[in-house]
Amino acid sequence: MSIAKVLRAASLLFTGLFAGFLLGVLVLENSLRGYDASVYTQVRKVELDSLDTLASVTLIPALVSTLILAVLTIRARGNDRWLLLAAFALLALVFVTSLAINLPINGDQADWSVQAPPSDWASVRDRWQLAHVVRTVSAVLALCSLTAAAVSETVRRNTGAGSDRVLLGSTTGSSQQ
Repeated sequence: MSIAKVLRAASLLFTGLFAGFLLGVLVLENSLRGYDASVYTQVRKVELDSLDTLASVTLIPALVSTLILAVLTIRARGNDRWLLLAAFALLALVFVTSLAINLPINGDQADWSVQAPPSDWASVRDRWQLAHVVRTVSAVLALCSLTAAAVSETVRRNTGAGSDRVLLGSTTGSSQQ
């Protein structure tokens, strides 16, 4: 198995896991919109217990494997290089959004009191959730781009080999008639 195939599999796997994780959090966060400050704060404290770790162990390998795959594909002048670059750019957007918006808010929310959340809790929640929507949509689009690149590469490989056989078979068949 080539390094490109391993990287493609790793990129798809980790990006898919990350996008799925973000979708799950998005559903939970949307459900929390109907609850008061103390319920929201309690659930956020539970989320903050281990979800940042899960995000790191899925996003970082997704970023690294996608970047290396994109570089190798660009050097080889692969047809799917733009899809891979788009996927990397989308994952980089997720990373930057997380660093600039979500992680600082997570740090603040870790210190919130369930019994006495801050008075601006709803505006902080809204800012976090909006950034999370950006991250989720970006991660899902990155996964779609990686999937399209993988399908494109598979079709190119199969069609290239298959068309040679069809062409040879067609030529051989027509000369026999």
